[in-house]
Amino acid sequence: MNGMELARGYFEEYGLPMLRKEFPELLPHLAAGLFGSGSECFGFDDGVSRDHDFEPGFLLLLPGEDVIDRRSAFLLERAYARLPKEYGGVKRSLLQPVGGSRRGVLRTADVFTEKTGSPDGRLSAEMWLRVPEHALAEAVNGELFYDGSGEVTAIRERLRHYPEDIRRKKLAGQLLLMAQSGQYNYRRCLQHGENAAAQLAVTEFVRNGMEVLFLLNRTYQPYYKWSFRALRSLPVLSIEAELFEYLLTTDNEAAAEEKYDVIEGIAADVIDALMEEGLTKASCGDLEKHAYSVNDSIEDAQLRNLHVLAAV
Repeated sequence: MNGMELARGYFEEYGLPMLRKEFPELLPHLAAGLFGSGSECFGFDDGVSRDHDFEPGFLLLLPGEDVIDRRSAFLLERAYARLPKEYGGVKRSLLQPVGGSRRGVLRTADVFTEKTGSPDGRLSAEMWLRVPEHALAEAVNGELFYDGSGEVTAIRERLRHYPEDIRRKKLAGQLLLMAQSGQYNYRRCLQHGENAAAQLAVTEFVRNGMEVLFLLNRTYQPYYKWSFRALRSLPVLSIEAELFEYLLTTDNEAAAEEKYDVIEGIAADVIDALMEEGLTKASCGDLEKHAYSVNDSIEDAQLRNLHVLAAV
């Protein structure tokens, strides 16, 4: 049983019956599920994940105090605390994980403000550019098991994808950085005899290349330790994960030319994807020119005229 199955089963067997019995008048205003930080919220948990922050439980989300007052929230907290301390052979922890509570009774506005800076999922263009991508991923991952009013579902839908102009601005910046690090600086670092710097260039190329692939797939990249796991499951260009791994794990002296060929191959694949989607009008193998072409396609003039790296 993985973490999401554990949480859903715990809610359905204990949480929902408790709410129906003790708080029937509040139930239409509540939402419950599991999303946010933690590998189980992405479906990436395994045996190793059980060494910390792995327990039965769920998020119970409340609207503002104008709908559910502090006393009712307190009573919900007490009722949640009384739920069984073990489920599926896994015990609930008495310690809060680093970074704060990931389960229990919380206000919806507090949860989304902590992740995105907005209590209701309405972000300005400036906020879309500023909010860390992994935080957006945590705002929309996981599952909702129940949503009486539909409020949490609506918020998550607002945050589900970058607005198109924001996506293009981010794409433009990441493409430019791919060009600088991989197509230009990698070979130059080697020519200068700077092997370590060359590997840094490779790392930057991979990091920015992965960002580009998630943007092409219209999904958020999670926290770095799960990026490769998520990349392998993308519908578009997931094969690049193996090539990125090769670039990161091979020697620069013995395999320099082969690695440069791989870099150019990845660039060509990305350019093909850009052209297939109609994101670029450039017709060459230089990622930098495609970066500026993508930027030129942004409809909002104010956003388009920001520096090409404004979103990275």
